[in-house]
Amino acid sequence: MSDKLFTSLTPDAAIHEMNLNPGPFAAIKNGLKNVEMRLNDERRQSIKKGDYIRFTHTESGEQLLVKVEDKLVYRDFSQLYAHHDKTTIGYTADQEAHPDDMLEYYTREKIEKYGALAIVLSLV
Repeated sequence: MSDKLFTSLTPDAAIHEMNLNPGPFAAIKNGLKNVEMRLNDERRQSIKKGDYIRFTHTESGEQLLVKVEDKLVYRDFSQLYAHHDKTTIGYTADQEAHPDDMLEYYTREKIEKYGALAIVLSLV
C-alpha cells in the first residue's frame, strides 16, 4: 500500500518507522506475537492508538505494516512482563521469559529514565 493511498484512507493516523530483528519480525508476520516491547523514549511517546508502524526487517529489508491497537506504559520491563502472556511478547511456550532479556537492547539507566512500552499490534 502506498503512503499516499494509505494516508488518504486514514488522515489522522501517523506512520512510524521501526527496525525489527528477524525473530520478532517473523513472529509478528505469522501472527504469533502481537505486542512489541520498546523503551518509552521521546520517539516512542509520539505513537498513538490508531497509528501505524512500518517495521523493516534488519537483514532482508522486508517491510510489514501494523496498526497500533493500544499503547501501554510501564515503570520498567519487569512490570510489563508481569502483565502480558509471554507468547504475546515474542517468546514460545517452552522458552523462559525474563525482563533482563531487554538489557540486550537497553541499559538499566535508560529503562529507569524512560520506562517500558508495550505496543499492542494488529497486522494490516
